[in-house]
Amino acid sequence: MSTVPPPPPGGYPPYDPKTQWRIYREQQKAAWRAQRDSAKAQAQAWKMNYKGCYGPRVPSVVGPIILIAAGVIWMLVYSGHIVAADFWSWYSRWWPMLLIVAGLALLGEWALDVRRAIPVRRSTGFVGILIFLAILGLCASASTHMGNIAGPWNWGNDNGDLFNMFGLPEHETDEQPIEQTVPSNASIDIENPRGDVSVTAEAGSTLKIEAHEIAYANSDSAAQKIFDAEKTAVKINGSSVLVQSVGNDHGRVNLAVVVPAGAHVTINAQRGDVAADGIGAGIDITAPHGDVKVNTITGGVQAHLSSGEFSVHNVQGDVTGEGSCGDLTFADVKGSLTLSCNFFNDMHMERVSGAVHFKTSKTDVQIASLPGDLSLNDDSLNITEATGTVRVVTHSRDIDLSQIYGDTFVENSAGSIAISPAGAYNVEARNTKGDVVVTLPPNASGTVDGRAHNGDIVTEYALTISGSTDKTVNGRIGAGASRIVLSSSNGDLHIKKGTAFPATPPPPVTAAPPAPPAAPAAPNARHLKVGKEPPSPPVAQ
Repeated sequence: MSTVPPPPPGGYPPYDPKTQWRIYREQQKAAWRAQRDSAKAQAQAWKMNYKGCYGPRVPSVVGPIILIAAGVIWMLVYSGHIVAADFWSWYSRWWPMLLIVAGLALLGEWALDVRRAIPVRRSTGFVGILIFLAILGLCASASTHMGNIAGPWNWGNDNGDLFNMFGLPEHETDEQPIEQTVPSNASIDIENPRGDVSVTAEAGSTLKIEAHEIAYANSDSAAQKIFDAEKTAVKINGSSVLVQSVGNDHGRVNLAVVVPAGAHVTINAQRGDVAADGIGAGIDITAPHGDVKVNTITGGVQAHLSSGEFSVHNVQGDVTGEGSCGDLTFADVKGSLTLSCNFFNDMHMERVSGAVHFKTSKTDVQIASLPGDLSLNDDSLNITEATGTVRVVTHSRDIDLSQIYGDTFVENSAGSIAISPAGAYNVEARNTKGDVVVTLPPNASGTVDGRAHNGDIVTEYALTISGSTDKTVNGRIGAGASRIVLSSSNGDLHIKKGTAFPATPPPPVTAAPPAPPAAPAAPNARHLKVGKEPPSPPVAQ
């Protein structure tokens, strides 16, 4: 029989529900902590066992291979060994192969890993790169269907076919020359989707065509099929003449065409250079992926470009260019010169009798006439000897205008402005973050109104300078015939005395025209002979 222990001295403490609830909560918390620590211990043990079973994490070779391939391709495009337009055209078709190759590489790695005694874990950090390249491929495919995607990325000319990057042999042949009588004032349209076009003119009414075909194929029979598809055809409808070659992705045709001297010529060369000389009734050129060189043209010149160089010499009419291109060179243009394009290298022009107007993304230049010369690059704009009004709006360039026979307006920022008028002509120059220097001739006559914010004012004439942070210069030079307004923010104003220029521009000295462009040279590759050719005569040693 059990006995109940006696109560403690003083008796049991009175019952307190709050104390009992607090004790219960502490017991529950202790049990929860014990359960958490047990779970952590189990997870740590499982993790250690997982690492022991599978070994360390090993990076996949797919990511580095993709980065190396992308770097090599970009370097080849930038150096001009691969044409950007052709690469994007190729990539827009074949980008799914990238996913296939990456998947095969992963399967190969998996096959090797499962054979290991302790399999490894492969990282998948390159998946983001694959997704990006896939999106880029989709965009390239969409852009290819909508039009040309090369734009300013096309650093080289399309002198070959991108599919030949796989090393297919080159085959060559010459088509039978074509001679046909056409109207002496015919409109001749030359269409060549792949290949160079060289056009010259001579007296008479005979159209002459020499076509040099190139094919990329593994066999002569495959090359012959390409040649057959590239044959040049001539269609005559009254005074309209169409010269057309049918290009394909595995070949090109270089055309050398002689037209009547009085013919108007239109050339559409999608992938190749264009050279024209001696055309007598103007020329219209479309060359998205090639250089354009024209010389000794009677009539106007119109060019539609996307890349390459644009060179014009000795033109008796107006010159118009639009699009994007590399170097620009113009000399001895008797008409106006209008350009609406972006260019990515240098521009030089000299002896332009008509008005000059060109506009790019950051520069707008208008000149009434340019008997002297103009040079423009990324850093500077220099104009020497211009007549009539000169207007320049740009930024981030140093501007130097010298011997200007007319009013001048210049607006610039982040660069300097230097103006040397040839007489008492109006000058207005506004600059932000740069100096303004005006050099006046000894017979200067003008009223000066100048302001400089956070800059100094230096003058070699007796003019009034006032202010501290915001300085002003005012006064009259000579009779005050012209108006000189200058403004500079975060730069200095300089008004100098210069030397005298001739009262009128000197007569232009026309440079001798360069030699006519030669017909495109055949690449150095073996020939696929079509038919029998007579043996070549012996060459005297």
